[in-house]
Amino acid sequence: MRVTVFGASGLLGHDLVSALSGEHDQLTALSVEDADLRDHARVRDVIRDSRPDWILLLAAYTDVDGCESNRDLAFAVNCEGAVNVAQAAREAGSRLLFVSTDYVFDGSKRSPYETSDPRNPTSVYGESKARAEERLLEILPEVCIARTSWLFGHGGKCFPATILKLSSTRSEISVVNDQRGSPTFTRDLASALVQLCRASARGIVHVTNSGNCTWYELAAEIVRVSGLPTAVKPVTTAEFPRPARRPAYSVLSADSLHAYNIRMPEWQDALRRYLGSTPVPTPIVP
Repeated sequence: MRVTVFGASGLLGHDLVSALSGEHDQLTALSVEDADLRDHARVRDVIRDSRPDWILLLAAYTDVDGCESNRDLAFAVNCEGAVNVAQAAREAGSRLLFVSTDYVFDGSKRSPYETSDPRNPTSVYGESKARAEERLLEILPEVCIARTSWLFGHGGKCFPATILKLSSTRSEISVVNDQRGSPTFTRDLASALVQLCRASARGIVHVTNSGNCTWYELAAEIVRVSGLPTAVKPVTTAEFPRPARRPAYSVLSADSLHAYNIRMPEWQDALRRYLGSTPVPTPIVP
């Protein structure tokens, strides 16, 4: 299987490249320096030259708060850039898997979101990804859109790494307890994406680790498993205002993933594996 990956140097990209390399695929791994999604001619050229069976589009402008003040950039990369890839994929006869987000939903539900639930993003980031989904389905009806959430992994910034860093210098940290979702380990997500390609998946698929929690519950588990003495205090979103509104509930139903006989580990198991290969900082006593 010939595969071209856009966003190979990102948090998910590292694990995806590793998963594909281990399976003897003909892989073209592109960072943003190799191919800017906004450059339609460059995108078309690399896809024409690599002649992939599958294109995996991970690259995106993912600074959720930054998107609020850089709307044009968010749409240029996340929407128009994705359209450039889809159009080139159609010309080359390649399949496309597009990684999307739980932020396409407004968070008003209290049961897991199904793939058929209407999009209603409340942030610029979510809106840029939602519009991209709609455009890609028009250009490539057979596209596979893999929505995921709350990514963590090695090789970049993520929530567990932040909690570990804060816990090394503070005796107490405050974390919001009124946003609920499914933490997803990039290593597990990468494996699932490869399986979706091999299954010739199409349409929208929700791909997260199993189970759900709040950010506070996640932080408390990180501290507990790591054996750190830091106290974790639950607070409300209102006490920590951010430029972009986050969904209060963004748990994604796994039914669409199970339809391909793919199962994801529980988030607690994924977190233990992540922490098992992450150095725990020595707390600094004030």
